[in-house]
Parts: sequence; C-alpha cells; structure tokens
Amino acid sequence: MTAMEGKRLRIGLLFIGPWIFGFLLLSVYPVVASLYFSLCDYSVLSRPVFIGWQNYGDLVFDELFWKSLYNTIVYASLLIPLGFLVSFALALMLNFDLRGKGVFRAVIFLPSLVPMVCLAVIWRWMLNGEFGLVNTLISPLATFLNAWIGTDFQPPSWLQEAVYAKLGLVLASLWCVGNAVVIYLAGLQDVPRHLYEAAEIDGANFWHKTRHITIPVVSPVIYFNSIMALIGAFQVFAVPYVMMRGGNGPDGIGGPDRSLLFISTYIYQNAFDYWNMGYACAIGLILFLVILGLTLLATKISANRVYYAGS
Repeated sequence: MTAMEGKRLRIGLLFIGPWIFGFLLLSVYPVVASLYFSLCDYSVLSRPVFIGWQNYGDLVFDELFWKSLYNTIVYASLLIPLGFLVSFALALMLNFDLRGKGVFRAVIFLPSLVPMVCLAVIWRWMLNGEFGLVNTLISPLATFLNAWIGTDFQPPSWLQEAVYAKLGLVLASLWCVGNAVVIYLAGLQDVPRHLYEAAEIDGANFWHKTRHITIPVVSPVIYFNSIMALIGAFQVFAVPYVMMRGGNGPDGIGGPDRSLLFISTYIYQNAFDYWNMGYACAIGLILFLVILGLTLLATKISANRVYYAGS
C-alpha cells in the first residue's frame, strides 16, 4: 500500500467511523446481548445467571406463547392481502388524471402521519359497540338485510368479542395504508405509456391492462410493500396495547379470550411487567427467526414472478 492509498484509507475510515460505531453500538451489540440474555435467567435488576436452553424449552410448553403466535399469524394473514387490495386499488384510482387528485392523495396519506397511540384511541371509540361510528354506519345495512333475508344480525361489539376483535384491529390498520399507496403510485407512474397504447390497439380493456401490464411492471414495488407489510404485521404492538389497556384480559392486555395478545405484546409483558428479560429475549429471537423465515419464503416464491426492467 502506497502512502497516498494509506492516506485515502484513513480519510475514508474517518468519515465512515461514526456510522460503524453507531452500527456496532445500536445494532450488533443489542442482537448479541439478546442472544446471550436469552440463555440466562435475567431480571434486569440483578446479574444474569446462565441457564442454557431452558428459556427455549419453556417456550415449547407455554400456552400463551403459542396463543400469541397464532394471533399474530391470523392477524398478518388478514391484514397483508386486504392491505394490498385496498392500497393498490386506491393507487390505481389516484393514478387517473382527475380534478383535485392532489387533495385526494393528501387525504389518503394524512392518517399515516397520526401517531400510533392517537390512532389506537380514535379507533377504540370508532369500534365502540354502542356508540362507535363503524356500527353507526353498519346499522342501516344490518336492518335492511334482516328485513330482506330474515336474519337477526346485530352490529358486533368489536373489541369485546373474541370473534371480531382481530377484524376490528385490521380495520384500524387499513386506515394507515397511505405509505403503501404513495409507493404504489410512484411505481404506477413509471409504467411505460407505450405498453398501454399497444394494448389498447389490440383491444385490451382496463382489467386486461391491469393484469398483463400494470401488475407485472410494478411487481418489484408489490414485493417490497408485501415484505414491509409482513414485517410490520408481525411486530404489531402499539395499537392493540393501547386499545386494550384497562380493558379485558390480564393487566388489561390481550382483549377478550386473549384474542389480541400478540408476540410483541407478550415480549413486553415478560420484559417489563414480569421482569423476565431472559425469557423475553428468547421470544424476541424466535420472532426474528419467524420473520426471517417468512421473508425468505416470500422471496423464494416470488423469484420468478417479479419483473425487473432490463433483466
């Protein structure tokens, strides 16, 4: 190495040094520490005691862990496809040359700027079984269907009934699809116009163009948003925690029949309610492996279905 190359290396390390320090301190160290603490009996208030794989063995027989994992998977299975349909449909509509589309874009994106705690409080009132806005809108439809079909359907108490609790949370989550809509919209505006024009000459309608042109071209954007939605769904915490705090379930958390007890909530409970940080770290690493596995699976499945220009 010449003197000039050594000087450039030192200058480069000087500039990148703060990032390396922050990465090691804020990313690498927490992961390594969590791995170590997951093998310990650790209450934060005392020194960790190494117990090997006992925390992971306890997880196998922990009914609440499996309940929280089941709830998280069901919630993600509902939210991800519905979130895609809603956000992509809104992006398609906003992509048309409509008067005042800038206002509509702003209105759809604004809920994404609302803090999660505020969102939870708002939707806790909106999903109120007696006075909530959602049931106020559903009541006329329920009355019509009962008179027409002869059923006795009544608007549910969303957050007090285990059957509807997750659906209510999904509704609250769909209110914040603005981020995904903006990303889809950016992808839609990059679709080459000549592809649409050629399809129109061949007699293709809107649905044909959407299926055979729009979706394949924006498939990288769909893949990105799907992975982000997967990660976000499995890390859901703030909204159900605030919604159910002071409600049903142990310590006001979990909702009716623990139907809103998710893995992130269970990690919080073990770490900061029960002071069992080692056990919480073990659950957190299991959550990491689940998200990693599902992400790799989604990447594998979509490998031949994602179109990249020039590839």
